[in-house]
Amino acid sequence: MTSVINGRLIIPDDDGNFTICAGKAINFGEKIISIGNPIEDAEIIDAHGQFVSPGFINVHIHGANGVDTMDDDINALKTFANFLPSCGVTSFLPTTMTMPLDKIYRAFERIRLAKNFSGGAKILGANMEGPFISRKFNGAQAEENIIAADFSLIENFSDVIKIITVAPEEIDFEFIDRCREKNIVVSIGHSAADYDTAISAIKRGANHVTHLFNAQTPLHHRKPGIVGAALDSSVMVELIADNIHVSPTAQRITAKVKPLSQITLITDSFRACGIGEGVSELGGQKVFVSGNLARLADGTIAGSVATMNTVLKNFHVNTNLDIPSCVSTVTKNPAQELGIFDLLGSLEVGKSADIVIFDDDFNIDKTFINGQRDVASNGRDKCFNNRNKLPRLK
Repeated sequence: MTSVINGRLIIPDDDGNFTICAGKAINFGEKIISIGNPIEDAEIIDAHGQFVSPGFINVHIHGANGVDTMDDDINALKTFANFLPSCGVTSFLPTTMTMPLDKIYRAFERIRLAKNFSGGAKILGANMEGPFISRKFNGAQAEENIIAADFSLIENFSDVIKIITVAPEEIDFEFIDRCREKNIVVSIGHSAADYDTAISAIKRGANHVTHLFNAQTPLHHRKPGIVGAALDSSVMVELIADNIHVSPTAQRITAKVKPLSQITLITDSFRACGIGEGVSELGGQKVFVSGNLARLADGTIAGSVATMNTVLKNFHVNTNLDIPSCVSTVTKNPAQELGIFDLLGSLEVGKSADIVIFDDDFNIDKTFINGQRDVASNGRDKCFNNRNKLPRLK
């Protein structure tokens, strides 16, 4: 049994909005037992005035710490899961790339097995980004692997896939119906759809937008595009708040237009995250990392090297929203969308004791997963400060 004392707890108020509660302890074993006085004979951990938050959930992340979801080795997922608690992440969706189907299938099989891993961040399932996307907005996805959407191609993995990205102008909308029947979140992304097509897909059940602003039709005063449809509807939107993929101004505008409950911060990071500068790889393509910017050889911005605590800090600074509100975008919002808010996503009695302690500058101090302290998370500043060089790929 553990009691965390002297923390600024981020907990729901009577209306479900996250707020700060000081002067109380949070008591937990595998699950949260109570919030109030410390439990007698419990292990006492002093938070020293830091924030005590639900563990972060990253629903769109390809890789980190030198490994990637598409690596044909289940140990890569273990390395992946072991790294993320140092960034405050306690649950995630390893995200696939637009590659040949046999490689995607093998990734799903590994993810299915890895959901039973013990230790490290929890693997909740997979986020399938491609290959059912547009060649006009493929971004860092390899164009030669893009194919037409067919639910029969993924039906055997409907238990693994939690989110799938599609270009609505390229699919039969019955595909959306089939996904929703299997509780798969359908996301609009990597798409050349106009506003009307996007809205039609949203009405049919596509209730998510992959990395808003990136690899999709932009907002124009005569052609509102996917961005216009996202801002003019109740879909959940992802934001890569690394200040590269989405500017601070665009983040701020989104936070003013969209209810906070419809925003989920993501990293969209790849294997170079947590490593540093040099030449890396994404989806079989070379990526050149300089500072916080990653580009393909043709100059296309590729995945990010940002960590979850970094994008959370950026969003807080850029929008001037309070920290509890920002935290809800990486805890409550994704948990509700995935249908697991009864299990995690907030600090409430009976939920999994997935807890992160961080300071005012969003540096991670300690992370707990199912009540167990993740030792890799303590005393590590790799998420912000590691500038080691990547190995040079041949």
